[in-house]
Amino acid sequence: MKPSLQLRISQHLALTPQLQQSIRLLQLSTLELNQEIERILLENPMLEREGGEDDDGAVAPVAEAPVALAEEFSGESLPRGDEEHEAPGVTEMPDNISDAYESVSDDDIGEAAEWRNEGSSGSRNNDDEDADFQEFQAATTSLREHLLSQIALMPLTDRDRALVQLVVEALDDDGWLNQALDELLPLIPAEWDVELEELEIALHHVQNLDPVGIGARNLQECLLLQLRGLPEGEVRQLAMGIVDGNLELLAARDFARLKRRLGCNDDALRAAQELVCSLNPRPAAQFADTDTRYVIPDVVVRKVRGAWSASLNPEAMPRLRIHRVYADILQNNRGVSSSLSSQLQEARWLIKNVQQRFDTILRVSQAIVDRQRQFFDHGEVAMRPLTLREIAEELELHESTVSRVTTQKYMATARGVFELKYFFGSHVSTDTGGACSATAIRALIRQLVAAEDSKKPLSDARIAELLGQQGIVVARRTIAKYRESLNIPPVSQRKSI
Repeated sequence: MKPSLQLRISQHLALTPQLQQSIRLLQLSTLELNQEIERILLENPMLEREGGEDDDGAVAPVAEAPVALAEEFSGESLPRGDEEHEAPGVTEMPDNISDAYESVSDDDIGEAAEWRNEGSSGSRNNDDEDADFQEFQAATTSLREHLLSQIALMPLTDRDRALVQLVVEALDDDGWLNQALDELLPLIPAEWDVELEELEIALHHVQNLDPVGIGARNLQECLLLQLRGLPEGEVRQLAMGIVDGNLELLAARDFARLKRRLGCNDDALRAAQELVCSLNPRPAAQFADTDTRYVIPDVVVRKVRGAWSASLNPEAMPRLRIHRVYADILQNNRGVSSSLSSQLQEARWLIKNVQQRFDTILRVSQAIVDRQRQFFDHGEVAMRPLTLREIAEELELHESTVSRVTTQKYMATARGVFELKYFFGSHVSTDTGGACSATAIRALIRQLVAAEDSKKPLSDARIAELLGQQGIVVARRTIAKYRESLNIPPVSQRKSI
């Protein structure tokens, strides 16, 4: 063997930093996009938001496309700034970036960050620059604070109060005591010489606190504590008989055996069942920390002159532009700093990529609306089967591009807010040779279950028969899978007295 030179011709796609940024911005959610833009704003002085605190009306507008889209959405003219100043000598983005989207797979740039369902804050009031609007979460009382405030009012010795507080500290978020009392003894100083009976007394004090049912060690004890706090009566007595040893029969809906054991009729058992079902198995749920998160839709669907039309949501669109002061410095002193020129180039690319992102989202959203018009008119039962390939072929995009656009992007409609991926689904063949969407089948199952006789609920096989009568051929196992996805219990658990 000897060394040799060979000439080989091949084609490959080079992912430039600008193209990588364009693809990455396309797959980000609204929250992640705002976080990315905030990071870039801190690093790049050539970029700023329109309507910022330093807005004096003398800036160079370069984000014309988002402004135009916002005007189309709201029907009003939005401020654009001074149009006489334009940063010179900057290379424009190639026109074929949409084609570049099509040739890149998900593996080329990695996976998108995990979405957190949060919304971004609204626009700033420019009339009052000194106002600083912030959102504060209302202060809530924790379970521990609520219980300790009641313990402070109890006539207890310091020793007993300390033991009661120890039991309170051992409660979980639902208000249950999942530890055995003897497991708490090693936590107490040995010199206290505490007996197990003293901890049981402390637990009894805790179980008398509000909310009722606190300090229970299992479901049966939790429900019994709540029943004992109710006024005496026949229904209460029957409910206690159900909880004390017959919960399994109630869960299995074995009403015949329940009536024999309790010696009651249907009406009395029905009243006792309703009482048991009204109890709270998680008495401390009201004190749990809840973090409500909101979604700002990227697209809004409205009916205009009898036709459904998609429009971009201005609240989800960041409005960016070049900072005029730095642009003028670069224009008047081009040889001063090469870093400023590079940052200006990066700012122009970012603005262009953001424009391209929203343009692609709008195109895909309108294509979805055109395919699913029956859904917007009649609801889930009219949902058509739809795949990513159909939208990709219609818009001449790659499937991976459509997948990025429909992930973590939301559409506000008259029927609610949905992720764009919600409108895609598999299909089931019908007797007539057509196809029915899986979403429509789930809606039909929900309707059939809602209209069923609670004394004779529909089995999965019967639901399959009823759908077959409508020309939709679905196997019983498929019905069971769809029913479970809708959190509908099986027929044995839907039966009532």
